[in-house]
Amino acid sequence: MAERGLVTDTVKPRVTFTKTKPGGARTSPTSEYSALLNTVRDAGLLRRRKGFYYAMFGVLVAALGGVGVGVVLLGDSWLQLLMAAALGIIFTQFAFLAHEASHRQVFTSGKANDIAGRTLANLFVGISYSWWMTKHSRHHANPNVLGKDPDIERDFVSFTPEDAAKAKGLYAWATKRQGYFFFPILMLEGLNLHIHGFRTVFGKGKVDKRWLEIVMLTTRIAAYVIVIFLLLEPGMAFAFIGVQLAVFGVYMGASFAPNHKGMPTLPHDSKVDFLRRQVLTSRNIRGGFVMDTFMGGLNYQVEHHLFPNMARPNLKKAQAIAKEYCEKHDILYTETGLRQSYGIVIRYLNKVGLSAGGDPFDCPAAQAFGR
Repeated sequence: MAERGLVTDTVKPRVTFTKTKPGGARTSPTSEYSALLNTVRDAGLLRRRKGFYYAMFGVLVAALGGVGVGVVLLGDSWLQLLMAAALGIIFTQFAFLAHEASHRQVFTSGKANDIAGRTLANLFVGISYSWWMTKHSRHHANPNVLGKDPDIERDFVSFTPEDAAKAKGLYAWATKRQGYFFFPILMLEGLNLHIHGFRTVFGKGKVDKRWLEIVMLTTRIAAYVIVIFLLLEPGMAFAFIGVQLAVFGVYMGASFAPNHKGMPTLPHDSKVDFLRRQVLTSRNIRGGFVMDTFMGGLNYQVEHHLFPNMARPNLKKAQAIAKEYCEKHDILYTETGLRQSYGIVIRYLNKVGLSAGGDPFDCPAAQAFGR
């Protein structure tokens, strides 16, 4: 099916409502989604694929061991920074597995998924599983819905013109150019994720298995830092950790950013049915096995939102069904290439950023003469 309706520079939602049947009877949105879900279930695509996840975990553990051996053998060589970059990639792949466990994609038992997800997130990646579960569950319930989706709340980057307009001074200057700064800023995202984890487990809010997560996070961070500083000279150790965090942050951000940024945003009180809310706000990324591995299945974002507990290997087959179904029901289905998606994100963020306050580097005299 040909690519349809790419959303590039608009920040307003396009909502396609259910067609009316002959005779005036309106198709039930709930029935529409149920029909799609039943088709996918009948095709066996909601079955767990534990063998795939065991294999992925085994490969990643072996890769982690390989990096450990490499660090020991290289000694005080700046080639260690290649090991650091590899470690950043491996930690991101572990994060993908933790994400899938949090969605109940790995095991049938919710408890088993929580144990796997908490262990992977806290001990392997160094981020709080409880923090991730809370934030990500809110996102899936209301993707790109203003005031409800935490992924579009204002941080350093503003995702809505209203938030951008609040920026003042030097921050306003940066906000106007935030699209260009977005990917460089992601080099700090790895550190940011670790900080969010510690703020959560040591904060006042409710945290499931708080003390277990505290032990896991502190043990992981302390052991990692101690080992690196024991094996490497201080300067190289700092550089190693810095490169690892930068690669981890950029890889994580580059995998999640294309999925919704630049897609329609919905008003806080919008009444859009589940099927359209998930499809209209999500963007798929084209590609084969390499893309599936690189993005951990997040390249099938539409299908992931429609069937959040679907195992990664089944998403490609589900895509064919979902695309045909959306075509039949005149629901906008968006799919782009990876590089094109990054361009869309940059342009969208820059357009939103134009709503920021005055530029501190603008010359008042030049403005007065109509520069």
